[in-house]
Amino acid sequence: MYRLLFSLVIARISAETAHHLTLRALRAIQAVPGAAPLLRRFLAPRDPALAVHALGLDFPSPLGLAAGFDKDAVAYEALGAFGFGHVEIGTVTGRPQPGNPRPRLFRLVRDRAVINRMGFNNAGSEAAAARLRNRRPGTIVGVNIGKTKVVPEAEAAADYVASTERLAPYADYLVVNVSSPNTPGLRNLQAVEHLRPLLSAVREAADRSAPRRVPLLVKIAPDLADDDVDAVADLALDLGLDGIIATNTTIERSGLRSDAALAKEAGGLSGAPLKDRSLDVLRRLRDRAGDRLVLVSVGGVESADDVWERIRAGATLVQGYTGMIYGGPFWAHRVHRDLAARLKASAFPTIAAARHR
Repeated sequence: MYRLLFSLVIARISAETAHHLTLRALRAIQAVPGAAPLLRRFLAPRDPALAVHALGLDFPSPLGLAAGFDKDAVAYEALGAFGFGHVEIGTVTGRPQPGNPRPRLFRLVRDRAVINRMGFNNAGSEAAAARLRNRRPGTIVGVNIGKTKVVPEAEAAADYVASTERLAPYADYLVVNVSSPNTPGLRNLQAVEHLRPLLSAVREAADRSAPRRVPLLVKIAPDLADDDVDAVADLALDLGLDGIIATNTTIERSGLRSDAALAKEAGGLSGAPLKDRSLDVLRRLRDRAGDRLVLVSVGGVESADDVWERIRAGATLVQGYTGMIYGGPFWAHRVHRDLAARLKASAFPTIAAARHR
């Protein structure tokens, strides 16, 4: 039914308008007393075999929602109720910013993909902190932080630190995003000589701002050369980071079947075309770091088979976003149902045991 609704109605609405309508619906659900807990009762993962202990947290399942959907921490409770094992909000920047001019979000339906050049549109870290300050237990919330566009590269660390100081007290884990293609110069920060002082500054800020040690991860691009992937893994180990999220969107456009003009839109490509590269980066990180880092795999995740493949390749957690756009509101619930069936048919007692060692 969702596929029919998508083709007849949703696909005829601009992608960003559909996104805002969805957020409004989710916020309305949160506003109704008891609605989110009722949804959670029926849709949240309940099979104990899917539970994962990572980053000092007990995740009800490995599959979570990637950053980019709930940029301002306005709907994470409802999203958790719809079945995600965790929700990563953001990307949040030190200062409010409107993002890039519209149109800036495009569906590539034939490729089951999306191109976005949103440009970190968000209300800023102070506003996000205000919303998270009184959050209720029930959904694990990661906070993804990035650089404000107008901040010069030389002052990037201070911008990240400001967001960290505001948000670390309320985050279950923190992610430093240096891999979006839509903020000029941001990906330059992935170079180890820039990344080391940035991550060190964020770690120090988190430690002095939060009442407990907040796990810290870095999110990298799929377009990094293999040697650079290795270098980031080595740096993460050297600095004592908790994990790496691999991968963000790509600027690569090869092999797309959608209209050529649409496929050439500037921005980051997400969805099915990212599947192979994201898996390759995961395997490389696993070979380099072994069990010493929590690896979160994202990019091209559409089904329980995809989640299973990432787990078997060494991911501890998996994230999706574009898969939900094409799969509908009950996508996470279906993936968990199918993943539980896949696990029961395997030789492994739990999803954690299935992870490659």
